[in-house]
Amino acid sequence: MNKKDFIIGFIIGILTSILGSLLFIKTFTSLDLSTGIQTIKQQGYLGKVITIGTTLDLAVFLILLNRNKEIMARGVILAVIVLAISTLII
Repeated sequence: MNKKDFIIGFIIGILTSILGSLLFIKTFTSLDLSTGIQTIKQQGYLGKVITIGTTLDLAVFLILLNRNKEIMARGVILAVIVLAISTLII
């Protein structure tokens, strides 16, 4: 297994989830990003927003599979698992 591709896939998965979360906050709240994140964290919805942001990883996963980057796709799956566990802790 190529560890470099796996780590790249993991990083892509984490960054995609962050991007999805930020897009969700920007789209569905009237607040700026920093205020929106603080408000969501205070209300206890941060884990749910991270989970919603993780849905973009599905598209990344499918794109990687179509381009025959199975090892990177495994890294994305690991990122989703790590984020799921972290949302349980949050």
